[in-house]
Amino acid sequence: MGAAVAIALIIIAVLVVLALSLSVRLVQQYQRGVVFRFGRVLERIRQPGFHLIIPVADRMVRVSMQTTVIGVPAQGVITRDNVTLTVDAVVYYRVVDPVKALVNVRDYPSAVLQVAQTALRSVIGKADLDTLLRDRDRINAELKAVIDAPTEKPWGLLIERVEVKDVSLPEGMKRSMSRQAEAERERRARVIAADGEFQASRRLADASRAMANTPGAYQLRLLQTVVDVAAEKNSTLVMPFPVELLKFFNAYTEGAGRQPAAPGRPGPTEQGTPVGPVLGPVTESVAAAAEGDGHQPGR
Repeated sequence: MGAAVAIALIIIAVLVVLALSLSVRLVQQYQRGVVFRFGRVLERIRQPGFHLIIPVADRMVRVSMQTTVIGVPAQGVITRDNVTLTVDAVVYYRVVDPVKALVNVRDYPSAVLQVAQTALRSVIGKADLDTLLRDRDRINAELKAVIDAPTEKPWGLLIERVEVKDVSLPEGMKRSMSRQAEAERERRARVIAADGEFQASRRLADASRAMANTPGAYQLRLLQTVVDVAAEKNSTLVMPFPVELLKFFNAYTEGAGRQPAAPGRPGPTEQGTPVGPVLGPVTESVAAAAEGDGHQPGR
């Protein structure tokens, strides 16, 4: 009798342990448990911790609530301006409704990948090359909206972020864009240089007006130029010649030409055609004086 009772207790203990092993479920912090009882989903979602289910009748499926990252393979796309590109992207999503993710879609990671590939071709095909390269944020936002529309409410998935990783251009297009960028930089350099010359000319005009109001400024500027030239170790020193001196010699020459002619000598207008070289007024005066000294008596 005692042995039979012991055997019965052992069998009961084994059955209890087996029942506990079949009924106890552990849900991690990043998971949620969905229980199916005879094939039907129970409304209550199992939170992290230990949970008991009815063996054989219940079946629990754990769904990860972590953010999942999938890479979209490179897709050959033709843009709106007929440029062939190779574009790849990355999609970040997570489950917000475990029941919909299990019931409404089968293998939701693959489904999200297929939707991302289709959306990538659709969005890139509607944009031109300049927009794709310059306004990447807008392209990412459009991709997120297109992928999120069929996945959030029907499948219980939230698309958190979509980014275009790489855009591969043909070699011919790369060379064309390089030439365009070089021409644009050259244009900017010329515009900047022209603007600098314009500003310098305005400053020089202001400086010339200020120096015109101060007569001594020209002499000071002349001395400063001499100092700047002499600072260089040159064997030749170039001195600027003031224009005022030229005006002085011109006035002196005109005054000498208006002097009255000597008696017996024709005036400047009465002279005949000279045989020798034509002499200036000052040179003629010196020659006349020499001639008079040669005709004095006793010489």
